[in-house]
Amino acid sequence: MPRQFWLHTEFPVTILRPPSPVTTLARKLRLHDYFALGFGTMIGVGWLVLMDDWLARGGPLGAALAFALGCLILLPVGYVYGKWVQRLPDASGEAAYTAQVFPPLVSFFTGWIMLLAYFIVCPWEAVAIGKLAAYLFPSLDSFKLYSVAGQPVFLPRLLLGVALTILLTFLNYRGIRASARFQGWITSAVLILFAVAAFFSLRRGSFSNIHPAFRSTPFLSILLTLQIVPYFMTGFESIPKVAEEAHPGFPPRSFFRAIVLALFIGAGFYVLSIVAVSFAAPWQSLLGKSFATAIAFEHAIGSHWPVALIVIAGICGLCQCFNGNFVAASRLLFSFGRRATIPSGFASIHPRHQTPHVAVLAISAGTLLGVFLGDALLVPVTEVGSMASAFGWLAACLSLALVESLPRVRLVALLGALVSALLFAMKLFPIFPGHFSRDEWFALSLWLLIGILLHALSPVIARRNASSSTT
Repeated sequence: MPRQFWLHTEFPVTILRPPSPVTTLARKLRLHDYFALGFGTMIGVGWLVLMDDWLARGGPLGAALAFALGCLILLPVGYVYGKWVQRLPDASGEAAYTAQVFPPLVSFFTGWIMLLAYFIVCPWEAVAIGKLAAYLFPSLDSFKLYSVAGQPVFLPRLLLGVALTILLTFLNYRGIRASARFQGWITSAVLILFAVAAFFSLRRGSFSNIHPAFRSTPFLSILLTLQIVPYFMTGFESIPKVAEEAHPGFPPRSFFRAIVLALFIGAGFYVLSIVAVSFAAPWQSLLGKSFATAIAFEHAIGSHWPVALIVIAGICGLCQCFNGNFVAASRLLFSFGRRATIPSGFASIHPRHQTPHVAVLAISAGTLLGVFLGDALLVPVTEVGSMASAFGWLAACLSLALVESLPRVRLVALLGALVSALLFAMKLFPIFPGHFSRDEWFALSLWLLIGILLHALSPVIARRNASSSTT
């Protein structure tokens, strides 16, 4: 409020206080926004570029059953996040949950590892956009600039990745409403475009293309595919990261509804894509083929237009996955600054747009660096991302089991912890196929080192700011 002071005149002089800084994020998200975020973070381009690998692991029925089973297995983990977000709607997610029962240092590094799961997707998608677009426009594979680990970096594809990163940075800098609207449009486009292509392929396909239904024995076929399912189902737990930005009238229980919708519709999308591709063309003829999904639809319809349609749908999927992970990563980074576990400057909120603009710019800068490095160095780090997700799930489930008093909720939390522990172990221990290699251990160590440096700098910068404010 303005205050009035009487000087040595007959008129009062009004002294205006400077406006207080904005300390809260904009609250504008509703149920459909949360669903689009969770679904979009989950559904990228795996269904387009890795379909041949899924079929090689399990065959049509083995792969489809594995994704359906994976959804059911992850339901306890989704239930835990639904409970946590009602108890503690905090952008720091796993860091806030573990802080209830574990020491602060454990809490910070739990959140820091989870941040990696979201952040590393951003440069990967920025690089992949050029690879997808080059399938439609081969001229993009020209003007080679340099090579990284033997992989060429082309100027047009580099510029495309930079442009997409700048676009998403602009949307997220301007406001969560703009970002959510973009996410909703892109999610709708993915579902509609895929539905159109799947409809025509199912009309022209044949049940004979599905035989044999399994690659080997049913059990082994399902198991080999189930190992990779959690990586492609990661994203439902991004919903609590923007819980603070819910509309004031948003019911807390609806967070769990959004998580369940993302899990079931995401798994349904994967199952339908596997069945549609296998129905459209003999699945064994697709093994080892890039863009097997598009090739299968072209085979069924006998025209090239389904290829363009599916690749466009894949680009939309890439954009929604990029944006969803960008939002989650920026909110986590912002929350660490607010908790003073990293320099507090990351917690700055834009006075007009009410967005964590410093965190948004930091994620953007890291993404652009990854784009210039190319995809060769990002592959091992992507594998670290699947481990990071499982670790975050495990921490959230264990924390709820320790603080919850109701036996039923505690039992579900322990079940989620068991599932997460198995998924976590599959990446770390050599007895499991697909475990960490030397490159992945190096990538994880480098990420932890960055976290240690930022964590150590936080009190130093805080003392310097305090001393400068008193002088």
